[in-house]
Amino acid sequence: MPNIVCTGAAMQCSMGMAPSNFAASGTQVLAGAAVGVVSDTTASNIPPFGMCQSLSNPQVASATSAAQGVLTPQPCMPMVVSPWSPGSSGVSVGGVPALDDSSQCSCGWGGSITITSAGQTSATDQ
Repeated sequence: MPNIVCTGAAMQCSMGMAPSNFAASGTQVLAGAAVGVVSDTTASNIPPFGMCQSLSNPQVASATSAAQGVLTPQPCMPMVVSPWSPGSSGVSVGGVPALDDSSQCSCGWGGSITITSAGQTSATDQ
């Protein structure tokens, strides 16, 4: 059963070199932390993942080209292109599906962003 995601949840991008922590934009609180929703996809919700390794990222492609083809990671700047999916089927906040730890979203540079820890364990999506 998936857990509802709250501020402080751990995330990872398949093209990033470090984990990051989620920050919900709402004020609905669960277990002492704000609850995330599927539309929480801005830079304030999803901070950088250290260095980006995706050649789809123009900064990485340019640096790699300058290094004669040797992959040269550059600072991550997530560019989320769609809402988290699938989101909770049973919990919503203000009419928007809550974010659960089975959800993922895509970065425009080719990475897949996943939740590795929901930030709480007291509420599940049934």
